[in-house]
Amino acid sequence: MTVTKEYLIEFENDIAKEFNNAQIKAPVHLSDGNEDNLIKFFSDWEIGESDWVLGSWRSHYHCLLKGVPPQLLKAAILQGRSISLCFEKYKVLCSGIVGGCIPIALGIAVDIKRENIPGRVFCFIGDMTSETGVAHEAIKYAVNYDLPIHFIIEDNGKSVCTDTRETWGNPVLFYESASRFSSINSGNRVCAEGKVTYYKYTFAKYPHAGAGQRVQF
Repeated sequence: MTVTKEYLIEFENDIAKEFNNAQIKAPVHLSDGNEDNLIKFFSDWEIGESDWVLGSWRSHYHCLLKGVPPQLLKAAILQGRSISLCFEKYKVLCSGIVGGCIPIALGIAVDIKRENIPGRVFCFIGDMTSETGVAHEAIKYAVNYDLPIHFIIEDNGKSVCTDTRETWGNPVLFYESASRFSSINSGNRVCAEGKVTYYKYTFAKYPHAGAGQRVQF
């Protein structure tokens, strides 16, 4: 099934409706304004069945683009697992813990290389997570050992309700700096070693968490 921008938006609108009707008794982090970027990445990199996708608490789109059936995904969300969606059969692992999937992604990449088995790892992280020590160490290790892993930094300028740049006291994030990249294409920057892609997007509809009409807890 080809996942379109309209389909992604329709899925999130449905989840928002379920949340506002109190059918989901756990946190949800909806996506909007990020559809075109993700569709392009999954298409350009030809992410397939043998590849792993690891993400954070905002991963509905990633699951759908990786091939997780929408009925299965929605059932997991309704059960309260929106921020920790894991589907081993489809090689999707996500965690609500900041940086929680980074070492797991790195370990999978190490195993793929050591065992010489098919597959690559795509690890999606947020702008605040990209500034943490675990991210810097993992990326450096991946570069030094030329592991089959790519880190995608999704910068929406927020970490929960705080501004990432204000938090670190720096108007430019580490991987936002053009000097760290070899090429800039359509606003997306690709790390010189080919292990990191950085891009920005803006929320167009939903808040950082929830659906804007009901208190989460």
